[in-house]
Amino acid sequence: MSRHCCAPARSTAPGRTTLPLLDRGAGEQHDGRSAGERPGGGAFAPLLSLPGGTFRMGTEDADAFPEDCEGPVRTVGVAPFLISATAVSHAEFRAFADATGYRTEAERHGYSFVFRGSLTAEARRWAESVPGADWWLAVPGAWHREPEGPGSRSDDRLDHPVVHVSWHDAQAYCAWSGTRLPTEAEWEYAARGGLDQARHPWGDEPPDPDRAVIFRGTFPDGPTTAVGTAPVRSLAPNGFGLHHAVGNVWEWTGDRFAPGSPARALRGGSHLCHASYCNRYRCSARTSNAPDSSTGHTGFRVAADARDGAGGAGGSA
Repeated sequence: MSRHCCAPARSTAPGRTTLPLLDRGAGEQHDGRSAGERPGGGAFAPLLSLPGGTFRMGTEDADAFPEDCEGPVRTVGVAPFLISATAVSHAEFRAFADATGYRTEAERHGYSFVFRGSLTAEARRWAESVPGADWWLAVPGAWHREPEGPGSRSDDRLDHPVVHVSWHDAQAYCAWSGTRLPTEAEWEYAARGGLDQARHPWGDEPPDPDRAVIFRGTFPDGPTTAVGTAPVRSLAPNGFGLHHAVGNVWEWTGDRFAPGSPARALRGGSHLCHASYCNRYRCSARTSNAPDSSTGHTGFRVAADARDGAGGAGGSA
């Protein structure tokens, strides 16, 4: 299965490199805050404190993709750490961008990838499709404030996960907020919510609309519900307090997909995952993308090292 079916890279749309770059400011910080200083004002959700320990990571399930190196199952130790209960929202990322003048790679490159079912017929005319995965279109002017390109707005989805952010963009947010991206082991430990080797954060039962935001219908042309993200707290959390550990948006991690590879690992699947072509809304599932790439179904959640005295699943720091 081609990697860009889940996460198209900039290299799959070479024609877009000729687009003029969007001029949205110089990108300088203009509030006096240094890059590593945490934001104040209480606008950001507290982090959950997880106790760590050992768990069985990976899977040997028949649903696993061998090329994704989900297995073998191995016992992994995780130190106590902090992780956000939700993916970073549009509102949170917007606060960072407004405070610092940061320009995402989607802005600087002049385009980002959008699922064709989310676009108007007019928007599709100006977009370039991805070879082998023509449901992905490189849309000029798509970025986190205009997720479907010029004229669209994220103002009515500020509580949804931010999208059109690259791994580099996520790293910049983490540097500003005093956090970091979770490792793959931390991410999977947290997503499992204390369940041993369950397929999903809630157990082995198939996903239903009350458990995960995934594609409903025949992919890619027959959705039975609206295609898109949902608010970051719209579904019940798992046993550790994480919302949308699978589905909704893919989440960047801090790790490389493979040793020596420039690609970075993504976890959790998204609202476009479907059993007929992807089935990556499982705790062990993984995919990758280039660190400068961005899409309308990729976001991130943050983590941090445990503070002295931190620990205990479900508590807030």
